Amino acid sequence: MRTKVKAGFMQRVPILLIMLVSFCSFAQKNDPPQPANAEGDLDAVLSKMDKAAQNFKSVQADFEWDQYTKVVNDTDVQKGQLYLQRHQNNVEAGVNITSPTSKQIVFKDGKVRMYEPKIDQITEREVGANKADVESFLRLGFGERGHDLLKSYEVKLDGWETVDGVKTAKLELVGNSSSSIRNMFSKIVWWIDPERDVSLRQQLFQPNGDYRLAHYSDIKLNAKPSQDFFHLHTTSKTKVVTMKP
Repeated sequence: MRTKVKAGFMQRVPILLIMLVSFCSFAQKNDPPQPANAEGDLDAVLSKMDKAAQNFKSVQADFEWDQYTKVVNDTDVQKGQLYLQRHQNNVEAGVNITSPTSKQIVFKDGKVRMYEPKIDQITEREVGANKADVESFLRLGFGERGHDLLKSYEVKLDGWETVDGVKTAKLELVGNSSSSIRNMFSKIVWWIDPERDVSLRQQLFQPNGDYRLAHYSDIKLNAKPSQDFFHLHTTSKTKVVTMKP
């Protein structure tokens, strides 16, 4: 069964995907931050990211997500696995949420599709003209060229911290006037391993005071993830709800 719905709350499903693959969980106890050497260190970090990005094909990782909502002073914690790959000139993502409620989200061929087994329903939406923005955001922290960040963000190196035994560069990103991300997030903080061009933690701040923390673990690069991760596991009775652009 296929149903169309008007734009509204569910119109934000593409944003939900962006948030899911980019934010999350409880802060880890890390070593005290080590001071950075301003522009020299920043340029070195971005250059290492540039080099690592040349070999990036895919990533898979476990995650915990912690989304804080200021108006109710509460957090929502989710756990699962993330899969991201470059396919020809496109970026494809698969997210399996295993806790507290099972959900599967796939971004592929310019469309976001979310399957909820509990109600046996798919909610889908074409991203249309926003496809490039969505793909760019999905690459944040996973295979993005370092110096390309300077086109859309003001980037600051705020020292070095050890996360899960890995020395990470703590980067602060603020969208510039040409970035559409600026309207969604006032600031993005990464703890990134520049040698692999992957972020182990991320924190995204929204103008309304909400924020999202992310922690990624068991990260596997270029492991050729099964293509099954990028297909929804539905039943013969699954209902499909299509959101209007």
